Amino acid sequence: MTSMPDRIVIIGVTGSGKSTLAARIAERTGLPYHAADDIGWQPGWVGTPDDEQRRRVAEVCAQERWILDAVYRKWQDLVLPRAQLIVGLDYPRWLSLGRLVRRTLVRAVTRKRICNGNVESFRQVFSADSIIRWHFKSFASKRARIRAWAAEPPGPAVVRLTSPRQTRRWLETL
Repeated sequence: MTSMPDRIVIIGVTGSGKSTLAARIAERTGLPYHAADDIGWQPGWVGTPDDEQRRRVAEVCAQERWILDAVYRKWQDLVLPRAQLIVGLDYPRWLSLGRLVRRTLVRAVTRKRICNGNVESFRQVFSADSIIRWHFKSFASKRARIRAWAAEPPGPAVVRLTSPRQTRRWLETL
């Protein structure tokens, strides 16, 4: 890549490593990183109202430099016109699901605080709102969106990465 974009969105299925990649890009480039989960969740796992999410995302997108680790459909109309690059993590299900299960179980055991102080629990792992369950519900549609955007970008260029090795190599070019 000859010039580094100033506004990047990472997309991928649940558990693919979007947040990790966004943090690594931020480390390498100095771009400010904004976690979508911090925008979408309030303490106590209370969802942020849509209008407030849109306000927060508009505030991020108004800046000249940023990285977002997701683009929710409810606010993609604010992000895509400002983004300069979309990075799609299109990994096999076994890889993203394995990462998600491992990460979720470790967080439930260690009680690590995430997105605005929330803590994952074993009760959540087995609930109707389980993030693992969400992975199964959303995998096909998220993967289809990555592939559709890679084939016909919705504005900004799309880099579709299909393996962790390919992602590491791409990251080294930044």
